[in-house]
Amino acid sequence: MRRTTVIRTGLSALLVLGSWAAVGAGPAVASAPAPEPQLSTGLLAAMQRDLGLDAAGAKARIAAERTAAAIEGKAQRAAQNAYGGSWFDAGTGRLTVAVTEPGRTAAVRATGADVRLVSRTAKQLDSVKREIDQLKAPAGVAGWHVDPEANRVVVNVVASERADNDVQGFLDRAGDIGPITVKETAQAPEPFAAGTVGGDPYYTGNVRCSIGFSVHGGFVTAGHCGRPGAAVRGWDGSHIGTFQGSSFPGDDYAWVSVGSGWWTVPVVLGWGTVPDQLVRGSAEAPVGASVCRSGSTTHWHCGNVLAKNETVNYSQGAVHQMTKTSVCAEPGDSGGSFISGDQAQGVTSGGWGNCSSGGQTWHQPVNEILGRYGLRLHTA
Repeated sequence: MRRTTVIRTGLSALLVLGSWAAVGAGPAVASAPAPEPQLSTGLLAAMQRDLGLDAAGAKARIAAERTAAAIEGKAQRAAQNAYGGSWFDAGTGRLTVAVTEPGRTAAVRATGADVRLVSRTAKQLDSVKREIDQLKAPAGVAGWHVDPEANRVVVNVVASERADNDVQGFLDRAGDIGPITVKETAQAPEPFAAGTVGGDPYYTGNVRCSIGFSVHGGFVTAGHCGRPGAAVRGWDGSHIGTFQGSSFPGDDYAWVSVGSGWWTVPVVLGWGTVPDQLVRGSAEAPVGASVCRSGSTTHWHCGNVLAKNETVNYSQGAVHQMTKTSVCAEPGDSGGSFISGDQAQGVTSGGWGNCSSGGQTWHQPVNEILGRYGLRLHTA
């Protein structure tokens, strides 16, 4: 963004919501967490508000989640072909790893993880989900994902549509493929884009969205916000750049080049209500971990990671490999930053509900976007 903008609004107003990313092209590499993260008071305050924690509890939660994220890969390798998935248990503050073979439990425990014996491997459940992905889902089916704790594939349906014949037919076909559990959700998910609102940054056409994380030469955001070649304007109406790549549906990611006096920095905005948060890497948080979101409409909100690799059935078409969270969002938050501690997680895609009554939101994992376009995250 232009220097005059920085003088007017400070760093927090630069990118619609986001963080600001790295320089240097090359394959995406998830950065390891810093040994001693410097957490903003705003991040801790948001966690206290949305997760019901006190300050000490928020700090302890982040520390435990960083440990869990650091050992997750080691635990999976230790489980070998018996790996059944993993999740963070907020009650114990530890990572739990599912395994199908008792003989692998000692090796997994040696990594620092707890162990649960299950009957199906993660590969088997992923195979079931991939087959369900081939089915045409009716509007009453919200999405589906592998639940490692349940050791089954969970299919979410809109409660008011569960008795619909098309929904029942889908559930019957999915059940024939493999073990499923049906859960109800209040509403169907929709992308969180919005019509133009004066004074809010990042517009393309008549749509307002939010910047996610800065990368070399630009930023990543949601694919449903714009097509390749679409021009992007900032909060002040000045030209920021152009969509260089975009995918939606199927995926929901994009990246935008930055120029015309705008620049990028490794920060997630606090919007004047909380201090900005530095981005130090992109180590993926496990299921059960806390996560916070920054967006141009609702600013900072926090919740938990509920599921990974979920297929979300939007009215525009299914989107795959999404991460489901209990964080609220509203129209205009699309594309914005999801961050766990100081680690970038993904860009806001869509969901249901709002930040008054609550809801759920999905994000597209950031490491997938970086790898797809050969981008590199800008870190502090």
